[in-house]
Amino acid sequence: MRLALLACLLSLPLSAADDTTWLQTKGTLIFHDAFEREETGTGLKDIGNGWESATADRVPKLKQADLDAGIMKIASATKEAGHAAHIHHDAGFADGGVIVRFKFPGLNKAENLVTGFVDRSLKDVHAGHLCYATLSQTDLTLSDRKTGSMNLAVKKKHADDAAAKRKPDPAFEAMLKKKSQVTPLKADQEWHVYTLVTEGDEMRFSLDGKLIASHRSEGYAHDMKRWFSFLANSTVWIDDVKIYKVR
Repeated sequence: MRLALLACLLSLPLSAADDTTWLQTKGTLIFHDAFEREETGTGLKDIGNGWESATADRVPKLKQADLDAGIMKIASATKEAGHAAHIHHDAGFADGGVIVRFKFPGLNKAENLVTGFVDRSLKDVHAGHLCYATLSQTDLTLSDRKTGSMNLAVKKKHADDAAAKRKPDPAFEAMLKKKSQVTPLKADQEWHVYTLVTEGDEMRFSLDGKLIASHRSEGYAHDMKRWFSFLANSTVWIDDVKIYKVR
């Protein structure tokens, strides 16, 4: 049973095949990993091939990434680490994206996958979180976090309002709401391939040959997506990753 798309897709401008072709014909493959090896431990760099597990040092005795028969099986020690598993790799593009084969194995009820781009050199964005696609069991969310929830000025305003016991400014909150887009999408436990791209101020997510969502926001146009990241709150399996640079 495939992921059951509940939203109407007729108004979307491109197909998944278009974005896959765009990456493959207009872009350059800058990284590929099929995980055909064994990890060497539970440390920062022990996944190998340039991957780093940013939360590994929090729980050095717990394995959060197991390379097994060509699959990276992520099992987040979220409770012990106080943070979802965060695994990233160098990318380096303004426009481009990724093609990833993945599966929710059904080992936990609320399995999710947060996948997107980071630039840790930014000083005005928490941990450099730029933009993400979040797959839950019920929906897909595309979010510009650079100018939205991870922007330090936005976080400060929310903190100041809370400290002063002020009600949030409705106009400000309405502006923030436009920084993300939610599309209903029902998860299953089968293998799927997604394509996630940024082109100018637009981010697009495609799944198994269909464009699921397209969203425009200024943060997507950030000129350097330095890292590609996975975050997971429990369990998810990753089989193949390709990163492309268009410009």
